[in-house]
Amino acid sequence: MISPYFRNLRTAYFAELDDLTFDSDGAHILELRLKQRRKEMEFLVHMLELSPEMVAVVLHKAFHFKSLAAMDHLLTHESEDLPEWGTIADTVELAPWAKPLLATIQKQPQGDWFLSVAAGLEYMYSKPEHPRGASASDEDEDDGDDDHDGRAEHENEDPEEAEARAREEAGADWMAEQGFDRKE
Repeated sequence: MISPYFRNLRTAYFAELDDLTFDSDGAHILELRLKQRRKEMEFLVHMLELSPEMVAVVLHKAFHFKSLAAMDHLLTHESEDLPEWGTIADTVELAPWAKPLLATIQKQPQGDWFLSVAAGLEYMYSKPEHPRGASASDEDEDDGDDDHDGRAEHENEDPEEAEARAREEAGADWMAEQGFDRKE
């Protein structure tokens, strides 16, 4: 059972990664943008509490999860009840390139809290039952019927295109929940 806190952040995190993935010409530039964000870490740490999903992307692909049960348990917590990073750090292996980022983050008053959030977000992103942006509500609502504008789902659609479309829809849903008008 995923807590409402992580359920809400999941959508925002997936949308953030989706926004970083392609440029206006449709070129895949996620790695380039993540490198840029990582260079801005000294500035981004000031957003740890306010917008953790925007900062957590710097740790995209930094975690290797050794205990899925521990991560599943982490996702049941609300923001104020998250276990400290020290209690879950031994269940997570951090990529060598991310260790300097870890040190920068841990200097912040909420750094350990944020690392738990970031690990939870990345774990959800990598979970097989919710691959790259699919959420439980997306799966429940996918009954093979027509999509929003009446066109039938593309049966032979490229998996990457379907994945990108799903992330785009999740981002649009999140923006609508925040009060923004949908781009149609």
